Amino acid sequence: MIAEVGHFALALALILAFAQATLPMVGAQQRDARLMATAAPFAIGQCVAILAAFFCLMWSYAINDTTVANVVQNSHSQKPMLFKITGTWGNHEGSMILWVSILALCGLAVSAFGRGLPSSLKARVLGVLGLVSVGFLVFILRTSNPFDRVWPPPVEGQGLNPVLQDIGLAIHPPLLYLGYVGYAVTFAFAIAALIEGRVDAAWGRWVRPWSLAAWSCLTCGIALGSWWAYYELGWGGFWFWDPVENASLLPWLIGTALLHSAIVVEKREALKTWTVLLAIIAFGMSLLGTFLVRSGVLNSVHAFANDPERGLFILGLLLFYVGGAFLLFAWRAQAMAPTGIFAPVSREGAIVLNNLLVCSLSAVVFVGTLWPMFADALFGAKVSVGPPFFNTAAFPLVVPLILAMAAGPLMPWKRAQLWPVIQRLWAAALIAFAAFFVALLLTGAPVLPAVGFAFAAWVIGAALTDIADRTALFRTTLSNSWARARGLPRAAWGAALAHAGVGVVAAGIAGMGLAQEKLVAMAVGDSTEMAGYTWRLERVADAQGPNFSARRATISVLQDGRVLHVMEPSRRWFPVARQNTTEVAIRTNLIYDLYAVIGEEDAATGKAVIRIHYNLLAPWLWLGAAVMALGGGLSLADRRTRVAAPNRKAVAQGAPA
Repeated sequence: MIAEVGHFALALALILAFAQATLPMVGAQQRDARLMATAAPFAIGQCVAILAAFFCLMWSYAINDTTVANVVQNSHSQKPMLFKITGTWGNHEGSMILWVSILALCGLAVSAFGRGLPSSLKARVLGVLGLVSVGFLVFILRTSNPFDRVWPPPVEGQGLNPVLQDIGLAIHPPLLYLGYVGYAVTFAFAIAALIEGRVDAAWGRWVRPWSLAAWSCLTCGIALGSWWAYYELGWGGFWFWDPVENASLLPWLIGTALLHSAIVVEKREALKTWTVLLAIIAFGMSLLGTFLVRSGVLNSVHAFANDPERGLFILGLLLFYVGGAFLLFAWRAQAMAPTGIFAPVSREGAIVLNNLLVCSLSAVVFVGTLWPMFADALFGAKVSVGPPFFNTAAFPLVVPLILAMAAGPLMPWKRAQLWPVIQRLWAAALIAFAAFFVALLLTGAPVLPAVGFAFAAWVIGAALTDIADRTALFRTTLSNSWARARGLPRAAWGAALAHAGVGVVAAGIAGMGLAQEKLVAMAVGDSTEMAGYTWRLERVADAQGPNFSARRATISVLQDGRVLHVMEPSRRWFPVARQNTTEVAIRTNLIYDLYAVIGEEDAATGKAVIRIHYNLLAPWLWLGAAVMALGGGLSLADRRTRVAAPNRKAVAQGAPA
């Protein structure tokens, strides 16, 4: 009965979404206040219906209802309750329910917090969100119904993929989808602006919180996925340029450009057309990621499904939404004449340069990710594009991007002079040179990691310079600087923190360039030396988990004959899924990670294959991402970011429609 209730709730949500997509749009076109007012109730009703369906599916997983095909395919009675619940979205059908649930919650948030929006704009935004919901609800009901029954019901389910039975990956999809779907809201604002033919400072202020929230969530989602791959897959790296990894990176890069452009629209009413275009592309990249994960056109360890029918359906949605948006953009973009004039050397100019470099980097990632598919389709050639291509192609773009990122916040709006900005960055440049030479002399680092440390120090130093400049540090008394610091808006602190987070990530990447790795076959009692430590295999024994059996090694890490750490990597066997997984042992002090993996054992010699790593500054990769997201959250907490902008008539009297 619960499954039927969930199925009915999805059908009801589709009806409400269709009404939300049509009636408010008609009302906005006809200036009918009653029809426009229906947008919020329909959005609330759709949200309630979709959440009801989601909780019905979650209940089916919690009680292990083996009459539901989705539960049979992805769950098992022996699975821990936590992973029964999180397994709700650990599969294709459930993940799509999560997708539309977050979309419905975004519509609810626009209804609740958009009281300051003009009624016509609010109706159109909710109408576009309703139209997006219609497409995905039709997709779910047509190709991916999670409430299909199976009869007769089997005694047990097939179990969830063992690599997904992890708390990190349980949290990763919701955060990632919050980012993806957040760009659906900025997309809706862009389409509404194109229909009205008007973008102004108020529009920029309404869009910026959504782009900021989506960017912060996507940052957390990508970082959490990278961390999961680091400790769960047992390969010792953090980013492999996998197609699905790249699919999440693309909207993040475009979203970064969108976030900065929205600031220019809000402050200077410039870059209007460009910002609307970025909002469309960011959502298009989110849909592209959804397509790549589910179509099976590209192989990836992260892929949810391998179903061409589903892939074609999502491709159709991508062409409909993004293609339609581009047509509307071509028709209406000329109505959004720019009003903010600025010199090339200015804060606006720095943001434009930032946008060009970020979008060029996105183009490199896009081409490298999709080229194997096009090469196969057009020429029948099997091509593999891997890390060497991406690293080589991205480096020339990242270098000027990091250099420019430091100077932009120190420039005034409209017109600036370059020399005073360079003078204020002398301390950051000094710190960067010091980091470079210290890395070369003390660690014996190759030139490239040393350059990475210099860039990291440059970005962090520039962020500190920005705060010091705003607070007049060293130019006035400490009490006066402290008073200035307390009076700084949270958005200023958030921007500096996010930029500093980029520097911390850069330091982590440079540190991983100095990582050490060793692969050795060891019998119990054997030891090996690496990174100044002695690694000794103490024993290998069997262990039993709730739904798996394990072969666990105990490794002592010694220095000067003293045991510092005891590490227990293991290999797990899941009999239901008939699959092995690797459980890594990690000991960290936030400066470096000691990392151990156990491989296969040789029955003849009794030796086990042990791989050990010394990963310098590896924790900084995810610490930096957390700092970036914290900066975004701090900016979002600024009241000036969250409050509704003044009525647009007051912002620009008599502006051409």
